[in-house]
Amino acid sequence: MIDPLHQFVVSPLLKLEVGGVDLSFTNSSLAVLIAVALTFVLFLCGLRKGGMIPNRIQAFVEIIYGFISETITGNTGTAGLKYFPFVFSIFFFVLLGNLLGMVPYMFTFTSHIIVTFTLAMIVFLFVTILGIVLHGFHFFSLFMPKGVSIFLAPILVPVEMISYLARPVSLSVRLFANMLAGHIMMKVFAGFVVMMGIFGIAPMAVNVVLTGLEVVISMLQAYIFTVLTCVYLNDAVNLH
Repeated sequence: MIDPLHQFVVSPLLKLEVGGVDLSFTNSSLAVLIAVALTFVLFLCGLRKGGMIPNRIQAFVEIIYGFISETITGNTGTAGLKYFPFVFSIFFFVLLGNLLGMVPYMFTFTSHIIVTFTLAMIVFLFVTILGIVLHGFHFFSLFMPKGVSIFLAPILVPVEMISYLARPVSLSVRLFANMLAGHIMMKVFAGFVVMMGIFGIAPMAVNVVLTGLEVVISMLQAYIFTVLTCVYLNDAVNLH
């Protein structure tokens, strides 16, 4: 019987323990390394020869650059462009983490809550620290919008604070849950194909559709993660 959860098991490829701490190089570590390496190679090849008439790789890089740039300006204005490297890195890391999981025998590291929560906490801490650096303690006026009666503060401020502190949870769970559920469903239908043999045409057809859908969801989730990062960044850059 095929175990649909086995694909999420983190397995050590190179065991290493230092001072009682497990620092083994795992299949998850390998997938992260491949994602970073692919990003580096792609943009190294795309930007190496900046010709007036771009080749396919350069054209792809320019399209991605423009896409991320428009996403930032659309949510934070031109003031947010100085944080382009941060947003761009988040987008490509999540995108490749999602898409690599679609390759046979590869590992989907974005299907682990520890990875997505770490990414969400990086965004949360970056935005919070940036807001304090840019606006000082006035940044905390975010919890009390202008024009609201002071009598509503005892209710509004706690609600706004809880909503703000919940951002890394909602950001991480959304990505993790989508990747986890999608891959489990694909594995379940793949199991039906194996068990039913020549009668497994129907579940195979469903699995083909699910594969295409999962690729779309992988790209969509990377975009959503990036857009929400820009929305949170807007609170720090353009404080009301």
